[in-house]
Amino acid sequence: MNNAIANIIRFVITLLVQIFICMNIHLFGCVNAYIYLLALLMLPLEIPQWVQYLIAFVTGFIIDAFSMTYGIHTSASVLIMFIRPYLVSLLNGRKTSEGIERLTPAAKDFSWIFAYTLILVLIHQIAVVMLETWSLVNFMKTLLVIIGNTILTATLILGCEYIFIPKKKNK
Repeated sequence: MNNAIANIIRFVITLLVQIFICMNIHLFGCVNAYIYLLALLMLPLEIPQWVQYLIAFVTGFIIDAFSMTYGIHTSASVLIMFIRPYLVSLLNGRKTSEGIERLTPAAKDFSWIFAYTLILVLIHQIAVVMLETWSLVNFMKTLLVIIGNTILTATLILGCEYIFIPKKKNK
């Protein structure tokens, strides 16, 4: 039960931070942080896949409703939830994700968490930016926005994971 309460609190906090703080910050006029991805990336793998899709859909829908992006964040959030189990299996070197412990700094080392976060955030940003622009006319600007958003978002997510999530306890 503690795990469910912690996930709900993390979900609510990240949504509130995204809606009231991150949506109002635009670095260099085009780089945005998407901290709400922290709640999606930290979901336990034991949750049934359809529930993960539902959580991603609701999360993206809430962000779309407040940013008036009409399904962009919803589709990108569901996309990363679809890719997540395959990425976890790939990073662990297993064919299935069964028996994998939690996806937190307490259970995984920094390089694993870094790769997991960076890849999923990059996929999310490619989906969001390409759906927003729907064009390759300014390809270099689009590429810079994707890279900038990915670096900023991944840095914030990693920082939050290592600051607020408890680490391993040495015995």
